[in-house]
Amino acid sequence: MTLPAVTIMSDRADASGGPPDIGLATRTARCLRHATAGVALLWSALTSAQEMEPRAYSAVPVGTNFVVASYARSTGGVSLDPTLPITDVNAKINTFLLGYSHSFGIAGHAASIAAAVPFSNADITGNVQGVPGNAWRSGLGDANFRVVVNLLGGPALTPEEFARRPPTTTLGASLTVIAPTGQYVPSRVINVGSNRWSFKPELGLSHPFGDWFVEGSAGVWLFTDNDDFFGGHKRSQAPMPVFQWHGGYTWRPGLWLAADMTYFAGGRTSVNGVADQDLQRTMRYGLTLSVPLAAQWSAKLAWSNGLITRVGGNFQTISLSLQYRWFNH
Repeated sequence: MTLPAVTIMSDRADASGGPPDIGLATRTARCLRHATAGVALLWSALTSAQEMEPRAYSAVPVGTNFVVASYARSTGGVSLDPTLPITDVNAKINTFLLGYSHSFGIAGHAASIAAAVPFSNADITGNVQGVPGNAWRSGLGDANFRVVVNLLGGPALTPEEFARRPPTTTLGASLTVIAPTGQYVPSRVINVGSNRWSFKPELGLSHPFGDWFVEGSAGVWLFTDNDDFFGGHKRSQAPMPVFQWHGGYTWRPGLWLAADMTYFAGGRTSVNGVADQDLQRTMRYGLTLSVPLAAQWSAKLAWSNGLITRVGGNFQTISLSLQYRWFNH
């Protein structure tokens, strides 16, 4: 499951305790108007950072249900277009997520549907034209939906049949949809919600080597326009290809460790048709550990960090997920 952004303009009074400096606020707002797309990369970069998900295309028996509760904390800096007068941008972001998935069969192939809703808060600091600023954002994020269908090697099996069948290579296709349901205020450059739709079609391959496994996937994010960006402007974003690679070892069902890597590029934005210098090229790496806790419970601990960041967020992220599973009878 993926998770779904955040303005470097202080919403608070000045240090003297009085009202904000209107002249400073006006100059800052004008500066931000020319730098909107660059700052808005913060949350989209975080979204991509959360995409490393091993075992996403592993086969599961039909009638399997999962409820997942997770927490992720991301900290780090944001690299913007060097021509922008915004520097030293740093963020601490906490994301809580509740999700559900269900597997079923389609024409003899295993498939699944999943939905998740995140709640995020973020503390952002930075300098605008040399003036320190900070902002706090908190609220519900955009809802995520995902459909996965195994095309090869993932037949629709009952839990009993699945337990007797050895792991095989699986090829799957998925579609992830992010709906504009999150908190959004047009007068703010950075919001928890995106006020647009996002779609990611993807193909994924999973192959076992005894107790080892390797996986890879390739997809592309496609975005609709935000027609009410920062006071009525139109913000567009070009497609952004995303690639993932995973390799790991399974000791027993539910107990496995994976090394993860993801690369995404593109995603250049424009405001009112004027392109911004924010083409992204980012590579991240990480580790994921899954541990069974009881017959129907398991936990997953993940860590990731930036390896290459041209423009966007260079975050270190730690997440912990608790999962409950049951079968339909």
